[in-house]
Amino acid sequence: MLAGLRREFEAGDDTFLLKLRGDRLEWDRDAFSRLERAMRAACELYQGRDRLDRWVAEGFYDVSRWVRDWTSHPHFPRPKPAEYHDACLERLDDLADWFFRGFHSYIEPHTWPDL
Repeated sequence: MLAGLRREFEAGDDTFLLKLRGDRLEWDRDAFSRLERAMRAACELYQGRDRLDRWVAEGFYDVSRWVRDWTSHPHFPRPKPAEYHDACLERLDDLADWFFRGFHSYIEPHTWPDL
């Protein structure tokens, strides 16, 4: 599980971050879903732990900030509808919040809907 997250955070082949940056500028919905699921699984794995792996913490921090900044540029071809894009950015914020706090802000039982 963490190997897949590391690959996503390092923008390996066919990952969301690789497709998002550079000359591609592509928001790949399937790749976003893989990234989001890997981040959610890491939140569950790290929940309640006192120590965090630096690469995971850096990845959560970078993704939650960089994706919003990069895709908010007026010339970035954002996915439609706008509500989907907004929901994805909110999800990244929610996951970073969960990861760093050790718990999410939703009342249990909470189901994370697919985006």
